Amino acid sequence: MPNPIAAYALTQSRELRAICEKLQAEIDTALPSATSKIWHGSPVWFLNENPIVGYSIRQQQVNLVFWSGQLFDEPRLAPLGKDKAAGVAFQHESDIRLAELRRWLRKSRTIVFDYIAMYQRKRQAAAPKSRKRS
Repeated sequence: MPNPIAAYALTQSRELRAICEKLQAEIDTALPSATSKIWHGSPVWFLNENPIVGYSIRQQQVNLVFWSGQLFDEPRLAPLGKDKAAGVAFQHESDIRLAELRRWLRKSRTIVFDYIAMYQRKRQAAAPKSRKRS
């Protein structure tokens, strides 16, 4: 039985599977101390519990996401959502520029937006305030 991320790739078409397998190999090599799992249905790698990089299949392409990607100063990474994530989509394995991917992965090891602290602050702000009794 393959690991969950390899199993995810096996469920894809041949072209998308090749992209997933290449991304997994590059990510595993670049981030050997990261933990990985299927998170919200997609492969994601974490450093110190912060999501770092992951990918998902949407509309016959593989969307690669770096959770701190907006901080990388990389024009090919498009901003995603309201936080610091940015990503790029691949339709063919040949769309992956290895030198570029490896540069992004190097940056992902050191440029890490602290999502754990952000989520804790949001939870604390949303928690009901206790009232002092007189």
